[in-house]
Amino acid sequence: MRLNRKGAIALLTASMVTLAACSGGATDEPTTDEQTTAGAATGESDTITLWLAGADTPQELRDYLKTTFEAENEGATLVIEEQAWGDLITKLTTSLPDAANTPDVIEVGNTQAPTFTTVGAFRDLTPLYDELGGDKLLPSFVEVGTVDDAVYALPYYFGSRYMFYRPDVWSAAGVEVPTTLAEFTTATKALRSESMSGLAMGGQDWRNGISWVFANGGELATVDGTTWTSTLADPKTITGLKMWQDVVQGASNLPTTERDVAYWDFLNDGTDGAAPAAATIMAPGWARWSLGDLTTNDAGDEVRDGMADATKFDIFALPGVDGGVAPVFAGGSNIAISAQSQNPELAENLLRIVFSGEYQTLLGENGLGPANSDYYSALGDDKFATTMIETAAASKLTPAAPGWAAVEGAFVYEELFQKIADGGDVASLAAEYDAELTPMLNGD
Repeated sequence: MRLNRKGAIALLTASMVTLAACSGGATDEPTTDEQTTAGAATGESDTITLWLAGADTPQELRDYLKTTFEAENEGATLVIEEQAWGDLITKLTTSLPDAANTPDVIEVGNTQAPTFTTVGAFRDLTPLYDELGGDKLLPSFVEVGTVDDAVYALPYYFGSRYMFYRPDVWSAAGVEVPTTLAEFTTATKALRSESMSGLAMGGQDWRNGISWVFANGGELATVDGTTWTSTLADPKTITGLKMWQDVVQGASNLPTTERDVAYWDFLNDGTDGAAPAAATIMAPGWARWSLGDLTTNDAGDEVRDGMADATKFDIFALPGVDGGVAPVFAGGSNIAISAQSQNPELAENLLRIVFSGEYQTLLGENGLGPANSDYYSALGDDKFATTMIETAAASKLTPAAPGWAAVEGAFVYEELFQKIADGGDVASLAAEYDAELTPMLNGD
């Protein structure tokens, strides 16, 4: 694992050096062959490319972007390409420095943005900031896209995690919805059986697990000037990690090796109406559309009904230590323009569409938190919308450290959380991983 980790860091570091060099602007003129090879990237065809990460942006929104952009920019073409989340960092580090192959506009995970903003891989969007929403844009997402008061990446959409549960199962067991984090542990432990998790959570699932750290006032890292320090050994962080260890060991039947699990499959009824494999899951709000009873849509496809039966499917916010709402890790993305884009004006025009009232409304209507707070109402006023906004308001992000993408790419937290889920001594593991993570956070 450590050899692979160093290899991943070396690859990313080398690519970042290349990005930094390219961002300064090369003066060498391309040869005729290079100009021919560059093709559309030279601006001759007025074609720009948008990279979307994963499948979270629905087809309806992709069609809107393409149709609107091409209508508003006569003769120009928008090409939308979907990139798998797992491949995104590698593809960006190789494509962003290359003017002939760089995407013009990029969706990037909010935790990944600092790695690219700190080396000049993205175009400075500060002149557009107020026009695109300014102070109404989600502050924490703006912060991770900002370096020295210059804005390089803006929020695209946000999501927030909360608890989806089976009220029929909870009621039958005589268990009530908890009001504190300790009560949550007690309840989900009581619901566990040989065939059903009280809370289904994989041992490597640090993105959900860090909510217990945040709830106890802990942090993953702190910064002094420009120097980052991993703070897993802080007493508050250790308390949170121990609470998470307790609930995972006591309430979940999932292997400690699991991560990125489709938890909704555990909450839905099994084959032929068999009981669910979990009474509770933690997932982003958009998981709703993978939950519920099976039905047939207008196209004749079998789909879930979005939790239409409230006696079987419901939600609540993860409670805090002393009640209220626990700070959870905010999901979502940022959006940026490549510093090497050969059509920056067209790329900026695309951002104007993304941050328009029409598109922000479409995001909300599709269950994705709009970047601009003026359009939160597009999410609706039902329990899903109000819980999403409530939990997002209390949410936190991972450290905006320059080496964070390398940390994620090396699966350091997956390894740590699995060891904790396996029953490892939290204090000893915290000290061990602080020593490893601190230099990584700083890009060393």
